[in-house]
Amino acid sequence: MFSLKGKKALVTGAAVGIGRGYATALAMAGADVAIVDIDVKTGEKTAAYIAKEYGVDSFFVKCDVTKPEEVAAMVQAVVDRFGDLDIGVNNAGIGILGGDEDYRPESWNKVIGINLSGAYFCAREEGRYFIKRKKGGKIINTASMSARICNCNASYNASKGGVVEMTRMLAAEWGRFNINVNCISPSYILSPMHASTPVEVRQRIRELTPLGYVERPDDLYGPVVFLASDASNYVTGVDLLVDGGHTLNAWLTPLSRDLPPRVSPEEEVVSLKRDLDNLGVPYDENAINPDLHPEVAGAFKAAFNL
Repeated sequence: MFSLKGKKALVTGAAVGIGRGYATALAMAGADVAIVDIDVKTGEKTAAYIAKEYGVDSFFVKCDVTKPEEVAAMVQAVVDRFGDLDIGVNNAGIGILGGDEDYRPESWNKVIGINLSGAYFCAREEGRYFIKRKKGGKIINTASMSARICNCNASYNASKGGVVEMTRMLAAEWGRFNINVNCISPSYILSPMHASTPVEVRQRIRELTPLGYVERPDDLYGPVVFLASDASNYVTGVDLLVDGGHTLNAWLTPLSRDLPPRVSPEEEVVSLKRDLDNLGVPYDENAINPDLHPEVAGAFKAAFNL
């Protein structure tokens, strides 16, 4: 029921982080996986690693998801290589921090263009192919818990809220073609974007998350395989929140624990270290490089009053 053996998949934004995690999970379940990204060097490394490690066909395709013509060419390239496409995972995304009173229009357009329009262009092209082949298919978009809470800024939260509603609309439209459209909403996740967040910030996230640890790409393996497999054949239009319980309440004090978390601080950073190695970025024993994304670290420190 959960096997993806013989299935053909593509994942956008798959060179590192969440996308690499998705691609890894699909390959572990038996699917051939196209690694789609704009980072050629790292994307090619990821594809080579997945092919060697899991014995599936994996190759890299460069694509700017904001350009519909590139998206169409990308989907065709995947079909040409694999002979078919069964699963489209639309994950490419960015965040540009800044207060909304001073936010630049070009920053707004870039975030919306990649996170929302890019996801739509990919889903549309995948949907067209699935409709044409008359065998259905699975489309999975990456949203965020930021679609439900106000924790970043208007551009990012609006883009992710838009992904959720776009997902629901496409699910309603395309169910008649046996196309399932769902999305996954992660929490703060230890991808290279968070490689500059200091240990105090990570500890605060642990304290305000009922399951007690900071999310890793590995924690999305099960959700993406579920939504890509026959196990989810009657599931569509769903925003699958994978946040360890972080958004269950407006936590005012650190949460107590009776048992240690399933994942230790050392285990949290295994995947992040692999990503940073692929990027050629140095880091300390906590997988921290303060110079990679200091703006993210600064935003967290301000939010948590650290």
